[in-house]
Amino acid sequence: MATGSGKQERPGQEAQSDHPVHRVVTLVRPGLLPMELGIVHRLFGTALDATGRPLYSVVTCAVEPGEIPTDADFTVNVRHGPEALESADTVLVPAAVEDYGPQERGRVPEPVRRALARIPAGARVASICTGTFVLAAAGLLAGRRATTHWKSCDELRTLYPEVDVDPDVLYTDDRDVLTSAGVAAGIDLCLHMIRSDHGSETANAVARRTVVPPHRDGGQAQYIEQPVPEPGASPTAAARTYALRHLGEPLALEDLAREAAVSVRTLSRRFLQETGQTPMRWLAAQRLHHARHLLERTDQPVDRIAAAAGFGTGTAMRLHFREALGVSPRAYRTTFRGTGEETGTGTAAETGAG
Repeated sequence: MATGSGKQERPGQEAQSDHPVHRVVTLVRPGLLPMELGIVHRLFGTALDATGRPLYSVVTCAVEPGEIPTDADFTVNVRHGPEALESADTVLVPAAVEDYGPQERGRVPEPVRRALARIPAGARVASICTGTFVLAAAGLLAGRRATTHWKSCDELRTLYPEVDVDPDVLYTDDRDVLTSAGVAAGIDLCLHMIRSDHGSETANAVARRTVVPPHRDGGQAQYIEQPVPEPGASPTAAARTYALRHLGEPLALEDLAREAAVSVRTLSRRFLQETGQTPMRWLAAQRLHHARHLLERTDQPVDRIAAAAGFGTGTAMRLHFREALGVSPRAYRTTFRGTGEETGTGTAAETGAG
């Protein structure tokens, strides 16, 4: 459809010759997650310039336009076909139900592969959650850093060793190919792109309108449930059982080796064989797990939790949290309980007073 200026009008976008907008196209597949599609439209759709005009146009397309089933009890009517991708500045590929099952290397339906081939050179491409597997299967992530939902990171790494998989972050941005972790991390990803395009002020305004934080501290590591392994009948069972019962005490390699009735060298070798970690790294992980448990389920002050978990001091525990989870104990507690202060003496929220 020709416009008055002689320019071709893109589907879903009104011609605005004096105000070019960035075109975002979302390619959806059957079994799409409605929330992920809504994230794209809500965030990019509410990004405005200083005069209140839209900075983006957002279009949804499918390999075959029409009624597209979702993972909920309703469908989405998609008007545009894959030709919409040909004029995209940014393309987003959300997850679909088919991504939940076991994946195979290079598995992507041929119609989807042909649709992705329509994306113009220089366009930015991004995925939400396990949509990462589509980009990887299409060869778009080779030699790049990427992430996906933490439950699928190991599978992504195994199937695509040429991809630098980072399981801890909420999103990655590697030369205009971006990926994000679980569903809600699509919010972080879209805000990052808006921030990159138009600065923090614009992204912050979008976040305020949507009532979400403009930036989340830490990565998805803080959301991963890592249960303590059962010691079981194994060569290191006695050492692990002893360590778990004495987490709050100073523990050395010699202490664990004594409980296992082996030498320090033998203990270290067997720990690597059974857990994939050295004894002290395993011990640090158990202390971190115990501290997380106490932060989530008790009102104890940080220093008391640090002592109970074997970190010694709140300062030492903060360093471990920053290194492992990217957040402080206070931020972790706030995320999972909505309250708490990072102090050595405890506040009303921590002690239960007030």
